[in-house]
Amino acid sequence: MKIAVVGATGLVGRMIMQVLEEHAIKAEFFLFASQRSAGKKMILMGREHTIIELERSNVEKVKPDFALFCAGGDISRKYADIFTKLGCTIIDNSSAFRCETNVPLVVPEVNPEDVKGIKKGIIIANPNCSTIGSVVALKPLDDAYGLKRVIYTTYQAVSGAGQEGINDYHAGLRGEQLKKFPYPIINNLIPHIDTFLDNGNTKEEEKMIFETRKILHKPNLAVTATCCRVPIENCHSIAINIEFEKKPDITHIKKLLANAPGVVLWDEPAANKYPMPFIANGKDEVFVGRVRIDESRPNCINLFTVSDNVRKGAATNAVQILKLLI
Repeated sequence: MKIAVVGATGLVGRMIMQVLEEHAIKAEFFLFASQRSAGKKMILMGREHTIIELERSNVEKVKPDFALFCAGGDISRKYADIFTKLGCTIIDNSSAFRCETNVPLVVPEVNPEDVKGIKKGIIIANPNCSTIGSVVALKPLDDAYGLKRVIYTTYQAVSGAGQEGINDYHAGLRGEQLKKFPYPIINNLIPHIDTFLDNGNTKEEEKMIFETRKILHKPNLAVTATCCRVPIENCHSIAINIEFEKKPDITHIKKLLANAPGVVLWDEPAANKYPMPFIANGKDEVFVGRVRIDESRPNCINLFTVSDNVRKGAATNAVQILKLLI
């Protein structure tokens, strides 16, 4: 089996290689990146690999069975056909194909059935990191009570903007000029992720709305979101208000979350135990807490999730999808 990592030198690419090692995936690996990185050496599975320039003839020489794309939407759109025409199945971390009806959008704890019996040479999309950190908790609650409406408020780390976001964060700490964000991120919060659309939402907010519906197979679900960038290096936090079709039992809901795959219930208010970025950092699970009834309207609860957006929100989810296929 041949597996390609496209964008191997980037933030998510490096994390994908770490997760591949942790899961002991057995394959022949090929690391692709830009011409600028070609020829450099990287260690994977204890072996030195030479970075290959991402170029058609090089891809055709390798003929990978699977490719993990993590180089951005423009690269995904430019090279996807080259890979799929060779019979390669792509797991794409960008937003390039998420909205296409014939492209599965998968979180393995939520909708693994969407890739059952999958054929070679197709694209599978990895969802937005904030969506992943939400639907893992929403799925068991939807199964038991039926989601009627979901309201998201996100607190997204700078690593969600890639290495440039992390660089801006550290530049801000040193009092230096920023390159990625339009305003200072230190001692600030920016309610603006991705570009603004005509309806007033940002693309990030629209991603969460669309992707939640697609992953949960609920195209008419009422969803709204406000997405904010916060001065945290890693891990996205999300406050979620949920309205159900049925009256929720909070004890039962906590039991469901405690037993849900990929979820850690971290919820003991009396002991000040609730999810925070420093707890979720470096972990693959979605931490859930502050679970309580919303007394302002019927059949509603509030909860708070935190997950590592580079691991579970990108690299780990992609490798989990790969494991469903091999």
